[in-house]
Order: sequence, then C-alpha cells, then structure tokens
Amino acid sequence: MKKILFLPLFQMPSGHHHVADSLIDSIKSHSDQIECCKLDFLHYVNPGLEKLVSSIYLKWISASPATYKKAYYHYSYTNSTNNLSLSFYEKLFLRRMEKLILRENPDLIICTHSFPSFLLSVLKEKGKLNIPVINVYTDFFINSVWGMNGIDYHLVPDHAIKSTLVEKYGVPAKNIKVSGIPIHEKLEKKLPDKAKTKSINILIAGGSSGLGDMTGFLEQARKQQGDIKFTILCGKNKNLYDAIRSWNHPSIQCVPYLSSKEEMNHLYEHADAIVTKPGGVTISECLKKGVPIFVHSALPGQEDVNLNVLLDKRLIYKISKESSYIEQIVSILKDDKEMADYRSRVDLYRSSLELSDSNGMSSFIYAVLQQSGQQAINKDSLTKKHWAIIRPFKKRRSFAE
Repeated sequence: MKKILFLPLFQMPSGHHHVADSLIDSIKSHSDQIECCKLDFLHYVNPGLEKLVSSIYLKWISASPATYKKAYYHYSYTNSTNNLSLSFYEKLFLRRMEKLILRENPDLIICTHSFPSFLLSVLKEKGKLNIPVINVYTDFFINSVWGMNGIDYHLVPDHAIKSTLVEKYGVPAKNIKVSGIPIHEKLEKKLPDKAKTKSINILIAGGSSGLGDMTGFLEQARKQQGDIKFTILCGKNKNLYDAIRSWNHPSIQCVPYLSSKEEMNHLYEHADAIVTKPGGVTISECLKKGVPIFVHSALPGQEDVNLNVLLDKRLIYKISKESSYIEQIVSILKDDKEMADYRSRVDLYRSSLELSDSNGMSSFIYAVLQQSGQQAINKDSLTKKHWAIIRPFKKRRSFAE
C-alpha cells in the first residue's frame, strides 16, 4: 500500500486543512490502496510551540492588523524576504522534518502550507529526500516562503501564477498544473435547478470562527423589508447565532457551523449571491458554483492580497462602506448586462483550468505516486546538527527521538 503525507500548518481550521481534507477524501473515494496521513508539522515538533505561535498570530492580527499586514508583506510577499531569516528556520527545523519523514516513510508528500514546503525543498536540493513533493497553493498568489526549485510538482490557482513560476523561479512548465484551489468533490455536484422565485437569496459567510466585523451589514439586513432572504453562516460563533435567532426575523435564517459538505452544497446551489471575506477556499468554491461574490472586508495578510488579485481579475465585487451594502448588491444582481459579463469572466476562468475537478486532481496525484519507489529519506545524509532553541520545550515534545 502506498502512503501520502499531507503537511498543512497549525491545528486551527484553515484553508490549508480544508484543501488537504478535500484531496484526502477524493483520493480515498477513488482507491482503498492508498493511505493518507495529515500532520501539522509544528504540532509534531512541539504541541506547546504550535499552541503558542497560533495564539500569537490570532492576537496579533486582531489587536494590530496594520503592523501584521506590514510584517506579512515584508517577510512573506515582497522580494525583500530576508534570506537570513529563512536560514535561521532551516537550522531550527530541518532535522525535525527529517525525523518526521523517517518516522512516516511516505511515498509522496503534499504541502498545503508554505513552511513545510520550504523545508522539504531544502532537503530535496541537498539530496536528502528521494520522493516526490507536490505544492498545492491555497491562495490566489504565491508568497515567497514556498519552496520552489526542489519541489517536483505545483498545483496552481491560475495561468498567471504558472507563468510566474516559469519565468521568475525557472520551474519547468511541465511540472506545473493549473488546478484552481482544490475544493471538496461533494461541492462539485450539481443539484436540480431551483424553482424561480421573486426573492433574492443572499448567503453571508465569514469563516468558521464567525463573521468578524459585520455589524453594519447585519443591522441593514435586520431592517430590510421586501423580497430579500438572508442565510447567515455563523460558524462557531455561538453568541452571534443566539443573537440572530432572538430577532425571529422572517427573512433571516442563521446557520451554525456546518461540517456537512452536502448541506453546504445545497446552500451554494440556492444562493443568488454570497457576501464573504476573500479566503482562497471559499472564493474557489463560489467560482466553481457560479455564485456572484461580494467582499465586505479582508483580514490583513493573505486575504488582503487575495482581494487585490481577485479585484484585478474582476472575479469579485468589493462592497463600499459609503452607501447601503444591500442596495449595492441588488443593483448589480439586477443589472443583466453586468451579470452576463461577470458570468463570462467566471466561465473563462473555469475553462482555463487544466485539472478542473477532483477526478482530474486525484488522477494526477495517483500518477505522481506511482513514480515513487524508494525510501523517503537518505539515512546516510541526515543533518548532523540542529539548534537547541527548542530544548526549553523538551518535556512537552511529542516526536520520537
């Protein structure tokens, strides 16, 4: 039996995990001869370290979004990435990655986060890793931490990123497939056309943790009269869910966290528009379903970059805070020419994908897996030294020495 190791980062729910889970479910539905294992590398190194770093990230992005945005652009997105910083992380974590691969001994590794990809690329370039590695990008851009030259294959969101990999990083075009951001196969299912109604159905989403800064929009929805129905995805925000339910509003339905892909597919199929943040996976799902996308806000960092890229491609609409949110959405939805042009742009994007669905991606991954027939790590070339900065966490380690 062949084994695939998936490497996202952090334990908290994220697009990196959603993409890994979607690929795993698709692979399992097509073959029972492939073992899939998903591990958070930082949690493997040290659970306390992972918890600390994720906590700092959440507090920082909430308390000081401007400084987080500045730091993200400096270290992860622009050409000013500090090679000394990457060298520091290489010395700190490279041996831990080798130990993980020795323990798991996979036949293929798939990275859905840039940091494990960076470490694996170093191992490949040093001749220490013998098996194929695939980068699967989960945003509509590539940050500068991702491993490039040592990675065997790249599944990218669009042709612009494919061109960047070829022209800027020298990646052979044959090693790049334009796949879009992978979504779950159950969201690809087309339901029977809904009966035509006079009402406009607007889906409001903001990630698994809740909606974020949507107070103004919700107040407008609460006061709205007429043929507009709202379905609000509250995620794990129980306070928000309870508050909206207490309104007992006939045109507003609130939905708690949904784990069922079938239920989520039903909501997409019956939505005339979605109001959301520009997370890579959610946007990819909506493009697949053909739901017009309206963005109300973006977190600093990845979402902020996604927003600008998608606006340039005219695949989303940005809601202005200067006028009624709902009037802006309804005005666009009722503009037949604008909607026809928008659907043409979305259709053009979807038709450009070389791996357009879960079947295509599973087949590609299976073909790469068949190339692997040797031990993952070259034991004779193990890294001899690693920095001792992790030692204060020694009592809480979870890895095997």
